[in-house]
Amino acid sequence: MKEKLAAFERLLTIMDDLRAQCPWDKKQTMQSLRHLTIEETYELTDAILEEDMDEIKKELGDIMLHLVFYAKIASETNTFDIADVLNTICDKLIHRHPHIYGDVEVADEEEVKANWEKLKLKEGKKSVLEGVPKSLPSMVKAVRIQDKARGVGFDWDNKEQVWEKVKEEMDEFKAEVDSKSPKIEDEYGDVLFSLINYGRFLNLNPEDALEKTNKKFIQRFQYMENETQKAGKSLSDMTLEEMDVYWNKAKEI
Repeated sequence: MKEKLAAFERLLTIMDDLRAQCPWDKKQTMQSLRHLTIEETYELTDAILEEDMDEIKKELGDIMLHLVFYAKIASETNTFDIADVLNTICDKLIHRHPHIYGDVEVADEEEVKANWEKLKLKEGKKSVLEGVPKSLPSMVKAVRIQDKARGVGFDWDNKEQVWEKVKEEMDEFKAEVDSKSPKIEDEYGDVLFSLINYGRFLNLNPEDALEKTNKKFIQRFQYMENETQKAGKSLSDMTLEEMDVYWNKAKEI
């Protein structure tokens, strides 16, 4: 524990030095750091998907720096400091885990989630959906919305019911497409939302699943580009049937 505390103190000291002496660090604001923090978070998710532990460690460090940076900036106006940040999260965790720090008993993970949402409402939240950030990517937001609705019991009983909903939404989407209806986009969104819901019942994360497919497509497409170039050909001059030959080879790798 002493070693961990010493490492954290070292980071805080370095942050103080940078803020006082480095021209770039002195210039930063919460607003200027925001997009960089988002970028670092995506880099962490990439490392997690790649299961690259060394890279995960590095990216966690980058994010930790950003967290300390925000707290440092706030401390300069006496708004809050890193101790306030840590104590706030500690207090919240203790309050939201009465089955650990109190006398509440829970049977499983689902009861923990349900208690969590109930406690948030008692804290003054008007809706269980208030905790879903507006700026989240839509697919991630859909997962969080569904999770939170489930936390208060608004959910399907089983995956078979959800699959029936998926088929219903797909039929409605196809009907709108065939009729060239202005509601095509709405129905397309309903299909995606229901598929995400079905994936949740299968314990599948749609963001992870789609990103893995993206990576797979990129690898196969770039293989096809490289192989056609070696053969002295250009994709733009090839027929789809000719490209399929290289694509099928890429799938075998």
